[in-house]
Amino acid sequence: MTMMYRGTVALITGASAGLGAEFARQWAERGADVVLVARRLDRLTELGGDLEKRYGINATPIAADLSLPGAGAALRAELDERGIRIQTLVNNAGFGSHGPFMEQDPTQVDRMIQLNIAAVAGLTRAFLPDLITDGRGALVTIASTAAYQPTPAMAVYGASKAFVLSFTEAIAYETRGSALRVLAVSPGPTSTEFFDVVGSQDAVVGKVATSEQVVSTARRALERGTTPPSVVAGLGNRLSALASGLAPRRLTLTIAGRALKA
Repeated sequence: MTMMYRGTVALITGASAGLGAEFARQWAERGADVVLVARRLDRLTELGGDLEKRYGINATPIAADLSLPGAGAALRAELDERGIRIQTLVNNAGFGSHGPFMEQDPTQVDRMIQLNIAAVAGLTRAFLPDLITDGRGALVTIASTAAYQPTPAMAVYGASKAFVLSFTEAIAYETRGSALRVLAVSPGPTSTEFFDVVGSQDAVVGKVATSEQVVSTARRALERGTTPPSVVAGLGNRLSALASGLAPRRLTLTIAGRALKA
């Protein structure tokens, strides 16, 4: 079964800006209805209205804080109540911070772990059975090039993205007998609000891509005859990820620490 857009519904988290908004735009452009989830309802409503007007699809904005425990099950219950079934889930919501771990705000660390890890697992568990049964769409998660080596000065963020990458590749293997397409996307630095939240440009390493470039990479991978379990966006990033896998762990740690000014 080929990847379908028209006649399907895509749930996109972190949809108020950046990669999430671009996923919504590219899916809507191809005829998919979208459920837009983030904390900022005003932005979701504005984006949804624009997509409906431009592409003639239905957009459902839902304000939710996915960093709260049980957020995945709660969102599933809300969609059930509204009678909405989804065919594609894009786990995009997440954030990072820069600086020595011992100086990080414990509350922010807990929220990062909950959003970057627990919410991804919870949402996937809540919707995966339906995604597999339908088989027309995809499960997409946003990992990072930070997943391929330890990241001093971004220790929790890098480790959380390593989880996302490993988790998604495992789910891809477990569901290999179904028509569902499962993909982890690893961008490098991307022109979004991410670095505003991080609070430091020291986290920018390498060429900065656009959201359109990253999402287009994901979409092309999904539309292949056989979708790979993961893809790194950008040739330079792919080469860097490959090198990280081949080099001694101690060397990649040192290089990453220097690059991130740890």
